[in-house]
Amino acid sequence: MYEEQEFTSVEASTEDRVFEQAMRPKSLDELIGQDRVREQLSLVLEAAVARGSAPDHVLLSGPPGLGKTTLAMIIAHHLQSPLRITSGPAIQHAGDLAAILSGINEGDVLFIDEIHRMSRPAEELLYMAMEDFRVDVVVGKGPGATAIPLEIPPFTVVGATTRAGLLPSPLRDRFGFTAQLDFYAPEDLDQIVQRSARLLEIDIDAEASIEIGSRSRGTPRIANRLLRRVRDWAQVRSEGIVDVNVARAALDLYEVDSLGLDRLDRAVLETLCKTFGGGPVGLSTLAVAVSEEAETVEEVAEPFLVRMGFLARSPRGRVATPAAWEHLGLNPPASAEQLAFDADG
Repeated sequence: MYEEQEFTSVEASTEDRVFEQAMRPKSLDELIGQDRVREQLSLVLEAAVARGSAPDHVLLSGPPGLGKTTLAMIIAHHLQSPLRITSGPAIQHAGDLAAILSGINEGDVLFIDEIHRMSRPAEELLYMAMEDFRVDVVVGKGPGATAIPLEIPPFTVVGATTRAGLLPSPLRDRFGFTAQLDFYAPEDLDQIVQRSARLLEIDIDAEASIEIGSRSRGTPRIANRLLRRVRDWAQVRSEGIVDVNVARAALDLYEVDSLGLDRLDRAVLETLCKTFGGGPVGLSTLAVAVSEEAETVEEVAEPFLVRMGFLARSPRGRVATPAAWEHLGLNPPASAEQLAFDADG
């Protein structure tokens, strides 16, 4: 069994990892939200169990924090099979993958997180393993090299990716079932917060759970993280009881506003509006202005701001929409609406 890896941010503490492990649903019945994916996946798994065979390979795609790792664990639990966990960045050579596959047993589930980051030689080896359940292990180098075929018992690959477009077509086509995870509705996040609060024995009222869920950016991982921070505030300043006023005070302290924007999000919008008059401004210039790396702004802040309709991308740079000015309590210039329209066009 390969060592399990928790795919949280590098800043996550040991407590956070233990918490996330404990909060994960163990079955599809316990899973909240993702109704369409849950029903589709249930059919795939139940049919495979009825046939007594390994199910088709499964590709899970979607933004971070929506439950791809959790679904992989649920698949293994449903099949009553061991789960072997690795990640794309850890498989940089074909030999790395061959070593993993050589230990696969019949019916095992191999979870590859960030599968789009595998090296090309490893991808090509995985093609054969997924389709023919065998790999060719090359022994030696140069003219004397020999390919030894290695038969692999039927198993299931569960791949997870935040960037499905980077997967090469030959690899993507070998997955029999592909699930696109969507952001969660506020009512689903409310249920997730209530469930986590029960498991942690947190005294929380209905309004407080709704407040936390509404500020969670449609992401269960963020909802659970905010719940922990509200719990800390309540333990220190409110005798452990979480009502809506406690939730608001705690989230305000941690700079999470009513729509879920955090310090970085607001810094990007305020800089764009106040310093650059709403744009357009280039990504690198914007990143320098908020003292962050361009990749951080582009991959962490921008997706949420674009989804909320606060920011638009144009050939000339980033543009603040009228909604962004309104959210910041600022009066937009007359050109703001036209700039946003031009960016969308």
